[in-house]
Amino acid sequence: MQFSAVQIALLINGKVEGNAEITVSTFGKIEDANVGELAFLANPKYEDYLYHTHASIIIINETLELKHPISATLIRVPDAYTAFAELLDKYQQIRNQQLTGIQQPAYVDATAKIGNQVYIGAFAYIGEKVIIADGVKIFPSAYIGNNVVLGENSIIYPGVKIYHHCIIGKNVVIHAGSVIGGDGFGFAPQPDGTFIKVPQIGNVIIEDNVEIGSNATIDRATIGSTLIKAGAKLDNLLQIAHNVEIGNNTIIAAQAGISGSTKIGNNVMIGGQVGIVGHLQIADGSKINAQSGVSKSIKKANTAVTGSPAYDYTASLRSQAMVRCLPEMEKRIQQLEKLVKELLISNTKKD
Repeated sequence: MQFSAVQIALLINGKVEGNAEITVSTFGKIEDANVGELAFLANPKYEDYLYHTHASIIIINETLELKHPISATLIRVPDAYTAFAELLDKYQQIRNQQLTGIQQPAYVDATAKIGNQVYIGAFAYIGEKVIIADGVKIFPSAYIGNNVVLGENSIIYPGVKIYHHCIIGKNVVIHAGSVIGGDGFGFAPQPDGTFIKVPQIGNVIIEDNVEIGSNATIDRATIGSTLIKAGAKLDNLLQIAHNVEIGNNTIIAAQAGISGSTKIGNNVMIGGQVGIVGHLQIADGSKINAQSGVSKSIKKANTAVTGSPAYDYTASLRSQAMVRCLPEMEKRIQQLEKLVKELLISNTKKD
C-alpha cells in the first residue's frame, strides 16, 4: 500500500512542508530509513539524523526549528510520537480489515453468532452460544469457550484461550498465548494438611479499549467477576488473580503479580516485577516503582512508592542516600568516641 504525504497529513491532522504528492509504502527508523519510507522524530537526541536521513516523509513536532535544510517532506503535528502511534494504528486497522472469513480447518459451533467482517483463523475453536461482534479478528489456534462474548473490532491473537462465560468489550487486543478466565487459586486447608479446591464459578470481564500482552493470565472470579476496566494496558507475563479489579487507564508492566481481591484504582502506574498482596486498595493515580512489594493499601491518591515493603518514594530516596553515608558516619562516630574518651581521661587526671 502506498500513501502520499497529503493523505498521511489528513489522517493525523498535520501540515505538509515540501512535496505533498510524494509517496511512501512502509516505515523506517529515522537513523537508517530509505527512500520510500516514512519516519518520525520525537526525541531531540535523534535530531541530527533529520538532516542526513534518506526517508521520503518525516513526522516532526510543529515547534521544531530546523538548523539545516533537508530534502525530505515534513509533516508537522503537535506531538510527533502520538501522531506516529495513531498512524500505525490506522495502518494496522487497514491491514486487519482485509482479513475476513473462516479458514479451514476451524470449529465453529452451530449455536455461535458471528457478525460481519469477522475473521476466524485455522484451527481456532469457537464454542457453544459464543457471540462474536462485527469486525472481530480471531487468529489461528485460539480457543473461545462456551458463552463467551467478543465485542466489536477486538483482536484475539494466536493461541489465546478465553474460558467460558467471559466477556470481552470493544476494541480489545489480547496478544498470543494469554489465558483469560482460568481458575483462580482457591484451596481450603484441611486439618490433615490437605487442601480442598474452591470451585471458581465467576468470570472475567474486560471492558473496551483494553490491551493485554503475550502470555498474561487473568483468573476468573470465585464468585462475581474479575474486572479489567476500560483503557487499561497490561504488559506481557502478568498474573492477575481472582476477583481483582483494575481501574480505567491503569498501566501494569511485565512480570507483575496482583493477588486476589485487590482493587486497583484509575490511572495507576505499576512497574515491572511488582508484587501486590491480596485484599488491598490502591488509590487512583498511584505510582509503584519496579520490583516493589506492596503489603499495605495505598489510600492517598497520586502517591508514589518503592521498595519491599513499599513505602513513600521520596522518603525511600532519602533513606538510600543515608545508607550510602553509613561508612563515613561510622568513621566519624568512632573518631568522636575516641575524642570523648580522651577528654574523659584528661578531665580525670585534672581532678
